[in-house]
Amino acid sequence: MSAFFAWLGQLPALAQIPIIVLAFVALVGAILFFVEIAPRSGKIYTVVRLVVCVAAPLLVLLAAGSYWWAAAAAAVLGGVFFIVDYRSRSGAGYLFQLVGFLAPAILLLVIGLVIPTIQTTVQSFMNSRGTAFIGFDNFVWVFTQPEAIRTVLNTIVWVLVAPLVSTIAGLAYAVFIDKSRGEKYFKIMVFMPMAISFVGASIIWRFVYTARPADQNQIGLLNQIVVWFGGRPIDFIANEPWNTLFLIIVLIWVQTGFAMVVLSAAIKGVPAEQMEAAELDGTNAWQKFTNVTVPGIRSALIVVLTTISIASLKVFDIVRTMTAGANDTSVIANEMYTQFKNFELGRSAAFAVVLFLLVLPIVIYNARQIQKQREIR
Repeated sequence: MSAFFAWLGQLPALAQIPIIVLAFVALVGAILFFVEIAPRSGKIYTVVRLVVCVAAPLLVLLAAGSYWWAAAAAAVLGGVFFIVDYRSRSGAGYLFQLVGFLAPAILLLVIGLVIPTIQTTVQSFMNSRGTAFIGFDNFVWVFTQPEAIRTVLNTIVWVLVAPLVSTIAGLAYAVFIDKSRGEKYFKIMVFMPMAISFVGASIIWRFVYTARPADQNQIGLLNQIVVWFGGRPIDFIANEPWNTLFLIIVLIWVQTGFAMVVLSAAIKGVPAEQMEAAELDGTNAWQKFTNVTVPGIRSALIVVLTTISIASLKVFDIVRTMTAGANDTSVIANEMYTQFKNFELGRSAAFAVVLFLLVLPIVIYNARQIQKQREIR
């Protein structure tokens, strides 16, 4: 293909115009093929699809200069597509419809996810310049260096604290304001931080935590309150190990609105008959909440917990904006960027693989829960 474009670039501008026009016509023809011809049934359309199956790989590989490969690919792919297409619903071309609809999504998925994942995994077993295979040395470094271990532990703290507190706070808020006067205004106030980017939220909270010397006016809200009560200013984001928790508060502040909205909608979906039956049985408010409301919103709770857990695992903006990983606050995503910036490509890729392995079980669990819900329905 590169040889074709190189040959095209050598042609005069006037000679390139008809080739570009023909390419555009071919593209339009391909679109019309998938829209008009592929869905039709009948022998003539089956023959047309067979020709396309054979011609497509033939033309592509011929343009790349691989003549024998072009012939082999045309024969194999053409035969396979023809057999599958001919056997699918009387040869009505449903295979081509499926390919036509899914091809853009599959292409973007392969380019944006599959290929980078493979490249990153391979890079994690290479040296800092990506020129030599060094096995598991990068992973050994991640789990033996004190600063790297601290990074992994900080990430675990994020994923344990932020989802749990955000979900509990969002659930409590959703329950207390449900069907109350001014409910929509209360929801707006809690949901507003969701409209702010993580970087914007980090800047806001950095001002909240800002500390100045005791003899100067405080511009940080918390330290001004401390001074009003006769205390001395505290550098919250430099005070180990509590600084990590102060950073987690930023994510909780942002994600609580998300949890509240999802759980509030789920609570409204709990059948009123179940609530009335619980009241007739003489249950109090807490028993009704634990025995009726919580089981009724279990699927929503799982979605909220897993979504915030994934956000906590890959958090980067908050840490990078507020501390840049200083004072033992770094997390895996931030350390991945730091190693990459320091031209340690292998270690950066190793952190990326560790992050991927931590996220993967949560994604699989969420997918299984969604599948179970579909089976129940």
